[in-house]
Amino acid sequence: QVQLEESGGGLVQAGGSLRLSCAASGRTFSNYAMGWFRQAPGKEREFVADINWSGRIRSYPDSVKGRFTISRDNAKNTVYLQMNSLKPEDTANYYCAARQADMGGSNWNRYDYWGQGTQVTVSS
Repeated sequence: QVQLEESGGGLVQAGGSLRLSCAASGRTFSNYAMGWFRQAPGKEREFVADINWSGRIRSYPDSVKGRFTISRDNAKNTVYLQMNSLKPEDTANYYCAARQADMGGSNWNRYDYWGQGTQVTVSS
């Protein structure tokens, strides 16, 4: 069992930045690929970023590429999402997820554990 807890969400103006953190506990963190997803009211869950167990391989959808950066610190059992140049359409509840595999991927169904989420609101 892996417990995940996100933090760092909040209200920010368009063009601003936020850094989300996701602290993991319960199992060996480096055994898991990690991902960030988001979901806005009335919309489907959307892939935001993933990172492999070592941190060397990362991927992003076009909607956030160049603005968001995922990273991890296996010594601290934490994964981060640095979000820059935020836009109102980035407003959503952001979730981190863990998958017991080398790679994460963009399909949320393949992740094994989820956090409760942290709200990000970007005002125009």
